[in-house]
Amino acid sequence: MWYFLKSVRFSFVLASFSLMLASCGSGTSGTNIKIPGVDKLGVSVVQDNMLISMVLTKLNLTGGLRYNIPNYPNSYLELSPDLESSGTLLAISVSIGDTLNTSLQKLDPLTLPGGRALPGVAGGRIPAVSFSVSQFKNMSFYLGPKLFGIFIPVKSLAAINAIITSRYYSGSKAVGNISLVGSDASGENSGILLMLDLTPTVKSKLLSIAKKYSSN
Repeated sequence: MWYFLKSVRFSFVLASFSLMLASCGSGTSGTNIKIPGVDKLGVSVVQDNMLISMVLTKLNLTGGLRYNIPNYPNSYLELSPDLESSGTLLAISVSIGDTLNTSLQKLDPLTLPGGRALPGVAGGRIPAVSFSVSQFKNMSFYLGPKLFGIFIPVKSLAAINAIITSRYYSGSKAVGNISLVGSDASGENSGILLMLDLTPTVKSKLLSIAKKYSSN
């Protein structure tokens, strides 16, 4: 019986993995992985802020909320009913100046919530701040010398029972990795981990943008 249950669980994970990667092609096509319960995930630069937004199709709110992000003085996240669906729009505005703040790299290094290693990161942890807001327990913001990342709790990913990582594309350009994180041994801490590259070239471009708007 135990062997049968393990086989069923493995088959479910394999089927889920195949379904979500079905549109990813060879890994160089610029097509992002599909995320159960999440729609319209996007990353863009708006003036001197990096905007990360998505629609959580299985979360319904009747009103909007805005929260400041600890240790990121010019950044915030906002939840509001999505005007085009019955889901909830999650928008995270991260100041470019905050991401270039090297003092944030002195924060205590953290793993994924619950203690699992960060996928694709040597040592499995980087400096981060973790906090909880309404509807979201253990949201984390990571900032290392070459990476900026966000972990967003998403309950609909709990059944994956694995961590699935793929390249994340903005248009046709790979700009980082995205991981679908299933629940841990305690049945908690499932979500999305988005890790964006902060190469010297990217930092130089972001610094130019930040200086442009700080001088206005």
